[in-house]
Amino acid sequence: MDPVLASPAPLFTDPMTVIAVLASVLAGVFAISSIEKLEPLFKYVPPVIWAYFIPMMLTTLGITPASSPVYDWMSTYLLPFSLFLLMITVDVRAILRLGPRALFMMLVGTLGIVLGAPIAFLIFGGFFSDPVAWKGFAALSGSWIGGTANMLFVKEAVSTPDSTLAPLLVVDVVAGYGWMGILIFLSAYQTKFDNWVGASREVIDKLQGQLEEIETDRVPITLGKFIIILGLGLGATLAAQGLGAELPELGDPTVISQGTWAILIVVTVGLALSFTPARSLETDGASRIGYAALYLLLTSIGASADLKAVLDAPLYLVAGAAWLSVHVALLFGAAIISKSPLFFVATGSMANVGGAASAPIVAGVYVPSLAPVGLLMGVAGYILGVYVALFCAELLRYVHLFLI
Repeated sequence: MDPVLASPAPLFTDPMTVIAVLASVLAGVFAISSIEKLEPLFKYVPPVIWAYFIPMMLTTLGITPASSPVYDWMSTYLLPFSLFLLMITVDVRAILRLGPRALFMMLVGTLGIVLGAPIAFLIFGGFFSDPVAWKGFAALSGSWIGGTANMLFVKEAVSTPDSTLAPLLVVDVVAGYGWMGILIFLSAYQTKFDNWVGASREVIDKLQGQLEEIETDRVPITLGKFIIILGLGLGATLAAQGLGAELPELGDPTVISQGTWAILIVVTVGLALSFTPARSLETDGASRIGYAALYLLLTSIGASADLKAVLDAPLYLVAGAAWLSVHVALLFGAAIISKSPLFFVATGSMANVGGAASAPIVAGVYVPSLAPVGLLMGVAGYILGVYVALFCAELLRYVHLFLI
């Protein structure tokens, strides 16, 4: 490499210093997001976005390294730890009480993402210079079937390089949140749409009546409960990794690695425990601890990405738009056929594309009192995405093999 063009050594390389910088960035993001005057900014561009773009800028400016043992450690331990805590706190019964119409529209949205990914890659995949671009699309499918946690899960499952993921992060923000903006704009026309398709608002009124049954009462976390949650999460993580190491890898290229087995184990066991008294740990903040670990992991993903990949983003953005168009077409077609309100189109879409972070925002714009419905649909999409995103990754792999 020409020494003139060589990148300068990063300012911080010591592992503990790097993790301290990333943790400080995350703390700063949430501290600033709590400032009242800045609430509108963080409402539509959530802290989760800043959590990986600010570290990306730090690495581009030579402050943090593009690779570090810290990043590997986070991927290995924080992802299964966070997923386990998020799963044991899921109220599956409350999600099922949303009714068939809400769940149907969410599933149609999921189908649109699963079908849209291979279609878009079949059209544009031959134009990407990256030989493993399909892995980036696979990771993005995880993000668009439930949210960020699933993106990180699929990234690990198919071993997506950070350089491959970087332009897809741009697509995730620009295309994903651009579509969110369109859905918010369309909220002004929901009455006209509902009248046009002959949708009944009775189901929405019924959902409002169910909200009291699905609320969770939180209490301040105690030291004892914090230690229990931490120990349970870490113990489940290490146990799942031990079991995963004994299972065979599947696929060629590998789609289910030993690390993927470990995550599938913690997710499945976590879901099973959500039907037991273990779910009561949610009142003590188990999911919040899970999200804290997830967001910290997200900072390492951002720090290891190359911002120069944005130069490749235009073609990726076009592919992302084509992908989303399949998702949107299926949703609106299903709404017309089933006479579903626009509320379910918007919330079902964001439950997939935006996950639990964005679905409540969109749901609240349409019907303010039904923001919790958006949250539950987002969680439902998140659960489904852990499994379905692997299937989508397999479809993308087949398209990749076809193109070469």
